[in-house]
Amino acid sequence: MPTKNQENYILGRWKKHGPNGIVQRDAINGKVISTCSSEGLDFDAILEYGRTVGGTPLRKMTFHERGRMIKALALHLFNIKKKYYPISYKTGATYSDSWVDIDGGIGTLFAYASLRRKFPNEPFYVEGETIALSKEGTFIGHHILTPRQGVAIHINAFNFPIWGMLEKLAVNLLAGMPAIVKPSEVTSFLTYEMVKDIIKSKILPEGTLQLVSGQGIGILDKVNSQDVITFTGSASTGKKLKTLKPIVENAVPFNMEADSLNAAVLGPDCIPGTPEFNIFIKEVRREMTTKCGQKCTAIRRIIVPENLVDDVQKALAAQLKKTVIGNPSSKEVRMGSLVSMEQLDEVQDKIEILGKQSELVYGGSNRFKVVGATKSKGAFLAPTLFVNEKPFKYTKTHTVEAFGPVSTIMPYKDFEEAIALANMGKGSLVSTICTADPKIAKDYMLNAGSFHGRILFLDEAASKESTGHGSPMPMLSHGGPGRAGGGSEMGGKVGVKHYMQRTAIQGHPTMISKITNQYQIGGEQIEKPVHVFRKHFEELEIGETVITAKHTVTESDISNFANVSGDNFYAHVDATSLDGTIFEQRVAHGYFILSKAAGLFVDPKKGPVLLNYGIDECRFTKPVYPGMTIGVKLTVKEKVDQEKRDEEDIAKGIVKFQVEVYDETDETVAMATILTMVKKIDQG
Repeated sequence: MPTKNQENYILGRWKKHGPNGIVQRDAINGKVISTCSSEGLDFDAILEYGRTVGGTPLRKMTFHERGRMIKALALHLFNIKKKYYPISYKTGATYSDSWVDIDGGIGTLFAYASLRRKFPNEPFYVEGETIALSKEGTFIGHHILTPRQGVAIHINAFNFPIWGMLEKLAVNLLAGMPAIVKPSEVTSFLTYEMVKDIIKSKILPEGTLQLVSGQGIGILDKVNSQDVITFTGSASTGKKLKTLKPIVENAVPFNMEADSLNAAVLGPDCIPGTPEFNIFIKEVRREMTTKCGQKCTAIRRIIVPENLVDDVQKALAAQLKKTVIGNPSSKEVRMGSLVSMEQLDEVQDKIEILGKQSELVYGGSNRFKVVGATKSKGAFLAPTLFVNEKPFKYTKTHTVEAFGPVSTIMPYKDFEEAIALANMGKGSLVSTICTADPKIAKDYMLNAGSFHGRILFLDEAASKESTGHGSPMPMLSHGGPGRAGGGSEMGGKVGVKHYMQRTAIQGHPTMISKITNQYQIGGEQIEKPVHVFRKHFEELEIGETVITAKHTVTESDISNFANVSGDNFYAHVDATSLDGTIFEQRVAHGYFILSKAAGLFVDPKKGPVLLNYGIDECRFTKPVYPGMTIGVKLTVKEKVDQEKRDEEDIAKGIVKFQVEVYDETDETVAMATILTMVKKIDQG
């Protein structure tokens, strides 16, 4: 369980704070849990320690090594995750709330560990396509991404003490950057417990993760251009931090994910009795009560057809009445409390402001029961529902957020009004449109998309497996424009690139090939006496090339391939139908050219090549007519290491070969990348 004095983990050791710590209390009963403080910490030294001690080994590791490290950490935390649930209950979170935070955070680690396979087994990433910069092809350009040589500073919010840390940590670790985690001083006692276990495991290299509890005043004073800052919290605080002098002067990347006034829109087709109407009510109720409404993605604005306001109000109120409030340790409880009495006061102040322009139709009083707790000792609040009959006139609904189980119903006359109301939030993390009509859904996407970081299209078909309005997914971007902060977290490969520097590189194709370990067209092609299919994965060299014998294409080739394949497209089989086309005579099938190329470059004997794994980027660039002669250059383009699934698995890797088919004039007629699975020498 949490200790009375929460320590900071900095400079490779645990450091206790002084006597003036911030008191952290149990949200359910008000009892003191622990204290935390960042007073007296040398942030300049902490930052430099992360950059050097933590960053140096990470930058040397490949994506695959970093991914395996993240996987080991995920497995370790998964095996001990039960210990965090009782601590999480002290934040006011129920079991379901805690599952999202704890298991959701660990799940994000697993997701990013698996993402390593989308990157090369290198410390860097080659991005996009080669850019030709010269007429003769001796000068090209490319883009390469390398890890920033700074530290990622994560300033996290109070509502997700575990997920908030792990969803950011997974991304910066895969990218090759160390991190300093600064959790909210309200709930950092839960973050602290997990960080203790991470440090104790010794899975991460020293200096990769440091923990600063308390307010962290001064943590951004010494940042430089190699650092990255991520912030999750209120828009007002984020704006203040974003404009700090060190950040502006050093152009420090600042990713902001702020609370927003997210909307759920009920389509005009979703009348009572339809599956979509019931799904909508269920989704809104869930988003109002999950985490006691303390989610940056929670539904704050409920936009419905004006003739359905009463139906929505009654159906939602009936669902909210079923919400059992109380101590999360009690099995029947479905909604816990806010995180603190201070947060309760703040939410009640916002409710009062909203109540001046909207009618209170559910909740809002102290006449509710709690289970397993004393109401006056905890930060309990009943779900609270408003109706704003004139949302274009009374606009507090679009500007004031009560960060709790509070939401407002608003009517629209036509769907244009619905879109306009959704966009009045001035930028949101997420919006849901509930409709069974694709035309309505598309209209919403086109006209509301620019105001929202994510849109959930919810209907009966999607509801079976939908992760819901309020669930950001690791491989999708989590962020939004305007009020939502203008940033993006996670997002799969896109998020990883945020912690890396993109650099344009220019030079001869041979030099760029050597630098990137990816063959570039025009680079040196190396012929060796042993065929590439006779070599193991480790023996193959980037740029190693087989130049094949040649074959003259005949009309019989074309006819026979048409018979075998069943492809009797007119350009291949009917010379009388070519008037008005680009073809001069019967043309060989593109897939015949590719098949014949394989016949020319394949060494048929049994050897290290296990199988053909696939084809990428296949292009047919010039027609091949009977009488033309083709040859092939088969070049080792890239090698992708593969991990053994288990001890019985064969040690192997994927080799990408560039296939260039050319004619008697040395012009390229076809290009493709084939992938082969090749055995390694080392079976360990």
